[in-house]
Amino acid sequence: MTLYLEDLAPGMVFTSGTQVVEPDEVRSFAQNFDPQPFHLDHTAAAETLFGGLAASGWHTAAISMKLIVASVPLAGGVIGGGGEIAWPKPTRPGDVLHVTSEILEVTPSRSKPDRGMGLMKSTTRNQHGEFVQVFTCKIVLNRRKV
Repeated sequence: MTLYLEDLAPGMVFTSGTQVVEPDEVRSFAQNFDPQPFHLDHTAAAETLFGGLAASGWHTAAISMKLIVASVPLAGGVIGGGGEIAWPKPTRPGDVLHVTSEILEVTPSRSKPDRGMGLMKSTTRNQHGEFVQVFTCKIVLNRRKV
């Protein structure tokens, strides 16, 4: 199933599958992209405000994006146009994440008849139902060819 602008309406909700946050991937991602002690070392992390090893927020964002792409089948892909992201709680090694995405707005373009914009809020939760990421983003929505 591929969804176009015409198929979407505010209030539509999409739910992803799950993804386990593997401990080795937490450290590997951090070594490559966010090399801070609270992402790399259990002992050092225990002394921080995280109180233990935490995945990088950008790692959480990457996992979330994978889950969003698999669960929101937009024509042309999930193409962002800017947004706001928050990480209310840390993602921990071993967490099982899932994402719920809600369409908030759908607006056809006045100048580009082949597309429009949407606003989508995606919330990533762990296995305890705790919010580990909230991402509200403008998205490009392709229209059906007439």
